[in-house]
Amino acid sequence: MTPHPRLSLNQACIKYATLDEALAVTAEAGIGSIGLWREPVADVGLAKAAELVTRSGLRVSSLCRGGFVTAEGQSARTAALAENRRAIEETAALAAAGAEGSAAVLVLVAGGLPATDTDLRGARERAQDAIGALVDDAAAAGVTLAIEPMHPMYAADRGVISTLRQALDIAAPFPALTVGVVIDAFHVWWDPEVFDQIARAGVERRIASYQVNDWITPLPADSLLARGLMGDGHIDLRALTDAVGVAGYIGDVEVEIFSHDLWNMPYAHAAAMISRRFDAIGLPTTAHQSTSC
Repeated sequence: MTPHPRLSLNQACIKYATLDEALAVTAEAGIGSIGLWREPVADVGLAKAAELVTRSGLRVSSLCRGGFVTAEGQSARTAALAENRRAIEETAALAAAGAEGSAAVLVLVAGGLPATDTDLRGARERAQDAIGALVDDAAAAGVTLAIEPMHPMYAADRGVISTLRQALDIAAPFPALTVGVVIDAFHVWWDPEVFDQIARAGVERRIASYQVNDWITPLPADSLLARGLMGDGHIDLRALTDAVGVAGYIGDVEVEIFSHDLWNMPYAHAAAMISRRFDAIGLPTTAHQSTSC
C-alpha cells in the first residue's frame, strides 16, 4: 500500500526513536514528511539534525514545540522568550534542510496557569503579549508561529488557549503569514463552533498545520495518552478533514498520537499501521503542495 502523499508522521508517534531512527523509519515506510520535536533535535545538535534531515530526503511539516509563555514575572518572561527565539531559529534551519515543500511552522502551546493562579484571562493575555514580542523574530526568519488550542481539560497545566476561536482572536492582530493556528482533531472536535471557526481560519488564511488522531474512551489515567489511531474513537474525522480542505489548507497532514500501544511497537510497525489508518480521515488523494491556507 502506497502511503498518502500528504501524510506526515509526527515524531510523537514513535517517541523513543532517535532523530536518525525516526527519519529512517519514515522514509523507509514511504512517508514523505515528518513532524519534528525539539528534544531529539537537541540530542544531536541543530547542525547535525539539519544534516540528517537533508540526507533523509523528507519534508518537514512542523517543529514542536514553542510556547509555555504564561509564567508571571519578568525573569520568567525573559527566559521563555529567549527559548522561543531559539525554537524559531531551529524551525527555520530544519525547514531549510528539508525537501521541497517543507513548512517553517513552529507549533506553540501557550502553557498553563502558574501555581495557585486562577486568572485564565490574565494568562491568555500574557500568551498574546509573548506572541507579539516574537512576531518580528519569526517574520525575519520566515517562520509561522502556529498557536495550538488545547482541549479544556489541559487549561490548568498545559494550554490556557482552549478553542479555535480564542487562538484566532489572539492571532488576529498579527500578519497571517507569521501567526497562524494548528487544528488538532483531538483538541477541537468537541467544540460546537469548530466548523464555523475552521471556515473563519480559512478566510483569514491562518491554518498552518492540521493534525489528526482520535478520541478514545474510557480516558486513561494519564489524559495525555487519550489519543487513538484514526477510526478507533469518536471524532468525525471525515467532516473535520472536509472542512479543513474547503477552508483551503493544502499542506501536509500530521498524524500525532501519544500512545503506549504505539510506543511499544517496533517503529516500522507503528509507521505502517499509521499509514494504513490514514485513509480513515477521508483526505482526497492529491499530491502535497508547498503552500498552506
